[in-house]
Amino acid sequence: MLSQVFLKITMTVTGPGSFTLSYLKRLFTCYQFALSGASIAVATVLWMYIIKNYPFSQAYPLISMSYVFGLLAAILIFHEAIPVTRWIGVALIIAGVIFIAKQ
Repeated sequence: MLSQVFLKITMTVTGPGSFTLSYLKRLFTCYQFALSGASIAVATVLWMYIIKNYPFSQAYPLISMSYVFGLLAAILIFHEAIPVTRWIGVALIIAGVIFIAKQ
């Protein structure tokens, strides 16, 4: 999820996108783009650890927490307004995660 936040920031910072040389130069010299890639690498290593040490049936559904963190990032970083229906969805996700974690 963190990589997606950095990618969203990258797209905002680099301006309108196109496949021109000047845009690609802005993209590949943007530190937020590098942080996006680095966070994907860290998440992959962490995921490898998790699936090695925990039952897959318990670990995989916990990925849905990324929706919760995404909603929080939308509020705290991007200052987006969140409708009530999304809050209800997030509450259901959290309830599901609690049921899975208590097994």
